[in-house]
Amino acid sequence: MGKNLKGKDCGKGICQRKDGLYYARFVDKAGKRHDKYFQTLPEARNWLEEAKYADKHEDVFAATETTVDEWFNFWIENIVGDLAPNTLRNYRERYVHNIQPVMGSMMIANVKPMHCKKVFIQMDADYAGSTIRQTYITMGTMFKAAKMNDLISKHPMDGIRFTKPVRATDDIKFLTRDEQRVFLETARHSHNYNQYALILETGLRTGEMIGLTWDAIDFEKRTLTVNKTLEFRHSQQYWRAGPPKTQNSYRTIPLTDRAYEILKEMWDSRGKRKESPMLNQTLEYMDRRTGISSQLVMRDLVFINWRTGEPAKNSSYDTHLYKLCDEAGIPRFCMHALRHTYATRAIESGMQPKVLQKLLGHASIKTTMDRYVHVTTDSLDQAVKQFQLNGVF
Repeated sequence: MGKNLKGKDCGKGICQRKDGLYYARFVDKAGKRHDKYFQTLPEARNWLEEAKYADKHEDVFAATETTVDEWFNFWIENIVGDLAPNTLRNYRERYVHNIQPVMGSMMIANVKPMHCKKVFIQMDADYAGSTIRQTYITMGTMFKAAKMNDLISKHPMDGIRFTKPVRATDDIKFLTRDEQRVFLETARHSHNYNQYALILETGLRTGEMIGLTWDAIDFEKRTLTVNKTLEFRHSQQYWRAGPPKTQNSYRTIPLTDRAYEILKEMWDSRGKRKESPMLNQTLEYMDRRTGISSQLVMRDLVFINWRTGEPAKNSSYDTHLYKLCDEAGIPRFCMHALRHTYATRAIESGMQPKVLQKLLGHASIKTTMDRYVHVTTDSLDQAVKQFQLNGVF
């Protein structure tokens, strides 16, 4: 039984060194020795107790030299590396800015609920609830994978919750009917008018619209198929093709008359547009449904910037939208608000939420209801009028 510097017993397997650190050692059932240094005696005792418990219950004992940093790098590259680029970017940003400063250098087996809670406490004053939620998902998913792969015996976030509310549904921007009318009238002279109008008719995500190619349009059946996306990676300065956001995002959308007219007009005038040499590229991406490599032929893109002959970057659409909003005298909004607006108009017109879920490519009906369906002033007025018409008095 080891002793501390004052001669008091520390417990079996633990002793204190001359530099003040506590040294704990343990030999598992396979005869392999594990040891570690700690700043305090309680830390050493907790580690030793958990190690013996795991060994007794035939759990795989985690290698003590594995740090959270090392696990995150392995996890992001080898376990979740096939997720959408934006999802991976969010994971990396939340880890580097919020998780790593608290626990990056720690051994993953030593991470406790208090360390996880500290991450959220430090974020509370300066971050929105939605960003804290992203951190919660990142940390939870990362540690869940560590537990599934026997690096840890317990999930350190068990019982941990974040309390800061995410952005209210009322704060999510969509256009009223009047704003939509004024916006379209103002945008009609714009070279991007067809892109904005098509999203308002189909609910496409921006990346889905940018990556739309002619082979996805069936003029005979009057449908549009979403099977890929395209986005410009500013950090590396290149275009990246990819699969839709999730498995459920693969979908075929029946075209409205207006959507059909927009695409037919684009098809008939495609020979007159300016085309950059960069359109000679063919980009490869992985099809989520089959696991087989697919191709996006840049020259087959439906929408090309009229001035450069290249695809228009996601950010350039938002910049142009702000100018149109100022010109129209309406509050500024981003591209995703057009998708919001499509969903809102669809519900106002009586579309069933389950149908809208399929058209938007959502995996969960809850997402459709919570984020894209709003009760507008117009719909409230209409409901009251309908109530009066059907009244008994």
